[in-house]
Amino acid sequence: MIHQLFSDAYYRLLRNRFFRFLFLCYNVTIMTLYDFESAYEAFLAWLLLERGLSRNTASAYSRDLKKWREYCLENGTPPFPPDESGIVRFQRFLVESEGSKASRQRTMAGLRTWMRFLQVEEVLEADIALPALPQREQRLPKILSEGEVDRLLNICSGDDSLSQRDRALFEVAYGCGLRASEICSLRIRDVDFAAKTLRALGKSEKERTIPFLGEPAHRVQMYLDVARPRLVKEEIGNLFLSRNGLMLNREDIWRIIQKRGAEAGISKQRLHPHILRHSFATHLLRRGMDQKTLQELLGHSSIATTDKYLHFDLELRDVYDASHPRA
Repeated sequence: MIHQLFSDAYYRLLRNRFFRFLFLCYNVTIMTLYDFESAYEAFLAWLLLERGLSRNTASAYSRDLKKWREYCLENGTPPFPPDESGIVRFQRFLVESEGSKASRQRTMAGLRTWMRFLQVEEVLEADIALPALPQREQRLPKILSEGEVDRLLNICSGDDSLSQRDRALFEVAYGCGLRASEICSLRIRDVDFAAKTLRALGKSEKERTIPFLGEPAHRVQMYLDVARPRLVKEEIGNLFLSRNGLMLNREDIWRIIQKRGAEAGISKQRLHPHILRHSFATHLLRRGMDQKTLQELLGHSSIATTDKYLHFDLELRDVYDASHPRA
């Protein structure tokens, strides 16, 4: 079925004068593209079924490979099998094109993983050199001050359904340190008021249990009792719903926090879906929580990922000590 769809797409491309020119002038053959598409589909299935990665992660890998395919089509380089000279030219293209170091590293990491998959499947020679990754930028997370968090929460003080939803959502994001994708996938059954716990499904379908009490639990209970029944249109298990009664997605979270942040007088350049998660982590460290406990709360598989919050907190303290007249 996939092969048939690809063949149909190929013949549609041939009807386009520009692509006929490409196929005639460059050595990009139908079999080259056909083989690439097969390897591409097999790779995505492997990520989802064998490695158990989330759809968001698989989509990121998909975008990386599409960049490689588009580059090859535009430059007459066969996209499959990937060869070292083509990869080197692609790396040079990424450096010369616009984009951050983090973006280039993300693309090359995706290409490396695909090539490693091809080696495991014995499609690619085992001795072919995998592309080197660009040096990663050490960017510290952006956070809100505790006062700014209070302003963001208090701006959602209305009695309307969306204000109550947004207040509950922000309380959970900040009180439990959830990722945007975890908030979207959170279901009513994941909240246990009696046990005072919340169950989150993180990256690679890893499940963790987080304390759920105080203001987050209170606001979610209010939302469930009053606001959610007004939003729901048909039976759906997700905790947080859109104004149309549908499951929220990451873009919805982005829009909500941008809108409420603007109302609270917070610069939109400092607002992103994970800002409350980053603030949660940094504020807990600042108040004395140990890194190991924070790692478990955040769902990090490596302590090195949690380490960045410690570095950020220490840097803030150094700046304070050097700058404040009463430090």
